[in-house]
Amino acid sequence: MLRALALSSATIVALTACGGAPPQAAQTTTSATSTDNASSVPLTNVVPAVRDAAASMSVVTHVSRSGVNDGGTHVSTSVFVPKGNPPPGGYPIVALAHQVTGLSAECAPSQSADLLGLAPTVAALLRAGYVVTLPDYQGLGKPAVTDDEYNHYYPYLDSTTAGYNMIDAVRATHATVPQTSTSWVALGYREGGQAAWAANELADGYGSDLKLVGSASISPLAGVDSLAGAAQDGTLNDAQKIVYVRYLAAIGREYKYDIELDDYRRGAAGRQWDALLSCRPDASTAPAQITAADLRPASTEALSALRAYLKKTNLPQGPALAPMLVVYSDSDPVSPAAWTDRALDAACKMGDSITIQKRPGPQTDPLAALAWIDDRFAGAPAPNDCGGRR
Repeated sequence: MLRALALSSATIVALTACGGAPPQAAQTTTSATSTDNASSVPLTNVVPAVRDAAASMSVVTHVSRSGVNDGGTHVSTSVFVPKGNPPPGGYPIVALAHQVTGLSAECAPSQSADLLGLAPTVAALLRAGYVVTLPDYQGLGKPAVTDDEYNHYYPYLDSTTAGYNMIDAVRATHATVPQTSTSWVALGYREGGQAAWAANELADGYGSDLKLVGSASISPLAGVDSLAGAAQDGTLNDAQKIVYVRYLAAIGREYKYDIELDDYRRGAAGRQWDALLSCRPDASTAPAQITAADLRPASTEALSALRAYLKKTNLPQGPALAPMLVVYSDSDPVSPAAWTDRALDAACKMGDSITIQKRPGPQTDPLAALAWIDDRFAGAPAPNDCGGRR
């Protein structure tokens, strides 16, 4: 409930800054419709490493919820069932949230033979005896039902939407794979790390019919409110420019009557806009052509509005239900350690139990969390490193 109150307050702040009216506050009640009319089709275009480890593979379309306007959405998730017999009580579920490669429908793991590079992770989780559900996120993939006119887009970096999508993917997986238990872990890298963290904060109310035993976030996008200051100061690096532009595109869609995108983009940023939003190969080279001035907010009012929007999706928004693991780097090019440290300090002050691992060099492998996940399903106590941060 505290996360809902925080979201409501932040939303009001954001939209007041931009002259709009606040939408309905995000709800924390369990989705009653996420498994209604869920449909499943076989998933066939997958690399051999996953096929060899899976007893079955499917894409499930189900209902979820937008964190922007609280409206219903249809989303898809890829579901993988391991070989062998389920343990007593059923297979535990790992919800694996992916790094974002673009904002269009084809930029989804269900549309990628190697699951956007997550095939080794899925195969390892299957061999460990877990059912894996891999959400596409709202607006990505090709769900069987696409009648959500307003919400059929990807609200990039909206942590509430991502958290809802994670929880509803687990709920739909449990409904369509009867040999599963209700116990689950949220796992993700980069944007997926943000989604896993948000799902933990939302699970107390929205996922109360399930049993979340923990969340593991690898290099999560947590302190994203710092993007505004970096854009103003002209310190965005190329990797951050991609995140920043994708976020601008999303809020331009979400709050189209309240925000003027040209207050935040000009010159080469406008010319490279489509490339930056895509999952085409040129998306990674486009930022080098964009100068700091091309992305600097046009006025103090524009900067204040941007900060308010980012505050709405920043983590933490409220206390987490279950233990957390956060693995991050001392040299992350997208989310600097100082950003993550601020988010961890705030979460620890909310009373969260967090295993914190700061490591040298890039941290990109979700399997860094596998032993921690095994321990959570086994019921072992989770190490809590928050003692010096409260």
